[in-house]
Amino acid sequence: MTILMTVLGIAIFAVGLLVSIAWHELGHLSTAKVFGIRVPQYMVGFGPTVWSRHRGETEYGIKAIPMGGYIRMIGMFPPGEDGKVTARSTSPFRSMIEDARSAAYEELQPGDEKRLFYTRKPWKRVIVMFAGPFMNLILAVAIFLTTLMTFGVNTQTTSVASVSDCVIQQSEKRDKCAAGDPAAPAKAAGLQAGDKIVAFNGRRADDWSALQKDIRATVGPATITVVRAGQRIDLKADLIENKVARTDGSGKYVKDEYVTAGFLGFAPASGYVPQTFGQSAGRMGEMMQAGVTSLVQLPSKVPDLWNAAFNGADRAQDSPMGVVGAARVSGEIFNLDLPATHILVIFLNLLAGFNLSLFLFNMLPLLPLDGGHIAGALWESLRRNLARLFKRPDPGPFDVAKLMPVAYVVASVFICFTLLVMVADVVNPIKIT
Repeated sequence: MTILMTVLGIAIFAVGLLVSIAWHELGHLSTAKVFGIRVPQYMVGFGPTVWSRHRGETEYGIKAIPMGGYIRMIGMFPPGEDGKVTARSTSPFRSMIEDARSAAYEELQPGDEKRLFYTRKPWKRVIVMFAGPFMNLILAVAIFLTTLMTFGVNTQTTSVASVSDCVIQQSEKRDKCAAGDPAAPAKAAGLQAGDKIVAFNGRRADDWSALQKDIRATVGPATITVVRAGQRIDLKADLIENKVARTDGSGKYVKDEYVTAGFLGFAPASGYVPQTFGQSAGRMGEMMQAGVTSLVQLPSKVPDLWNAAFNGADRAQDSPMGVVGAARVSGEIFNLDLPATHILVIFLNLLAGFNLSLFLFNMLPLLPLDGGHIAGALWESLRRNLARLFKRPDPGPFDVAKLMPVAYVVASVFICFTLLVMVADVVNPIKIT
């Protein structure tokens, strides 16, 4: 069953990946067609074509390697200075430029002169190139909103999972009571596992974070109102001071940092708590911020990735993870001993996070990424508007093809990084169990 569920998890992730890629390319395709740009091909994947069909002027297909996709638009780059595709050169850098320019015109047909990508106004080109990543963002937001508002977030609640037998300073890092340890206030008050705390000293306890703050701010007598077997019961406790782990303000513990505060002595139960739209939007904002931070920190992760892949070092939990790693994690998710709905939520969040990463990565202002073409169109718009403002001759379209040598360097770096991540995902994968 374990192998079957692992294979099922990987297969479902592969389908989700293909849908995400197809959805991304659909954004480019639909906007290109709206603006009258001819699109000969719409392909999901790379390598040999597995299946394809012609619909109108476009060939739609699936290729063997589900590691990306593309649409082919006519006239991605403007012609050479003479108005034609420039003759080949012996310069390797010039050859890169000319090869890219030639590829943009290789399927040119009579009547396409007014349907070229580069002839469209810069704002239209920005929309076409932005539409792909934006589709990934839409999918990520839709999934996150659905899971957050329907199922919720796995978080600590005001229900009691277990009650401590004695008072132990958390800085001691021990679980068992020793002779002389005083009884925990919760134990002495009669608090039991399964109780749901609904009020503390008469104040409603709606969430764990607020309840935790109230407990830590109290030393001495307190009234704890719980619901047990459907009945509301008031328990009397005498809270004491204890050294406990410091929190960051959101209820998360700060490692190896402690404060003196009021102590009751129980562990909260965890469960999925549905979020409001505002809470969901806030969480997605935090995810976006964390994604941007992770993207900026990618270069600094290379040494740790290398050591994890080739030197047997431990793989950090926040280490970059590629498609292979995500597929393995998906297989692990389907083997978790959890209810089916919980497994579904974790998988959907993984897929949503993947789409959010696709959006952020593609928005980098570097060729051959979508963000590079967007940057080129914005630069052209700025040049032309400045020329118009200062009554200078129109500089014409910005020749993005001249940046192809840089694009090849960027692509090479990305490929090397992807291979490094893939090796680390194979030999030293990130595990969720």
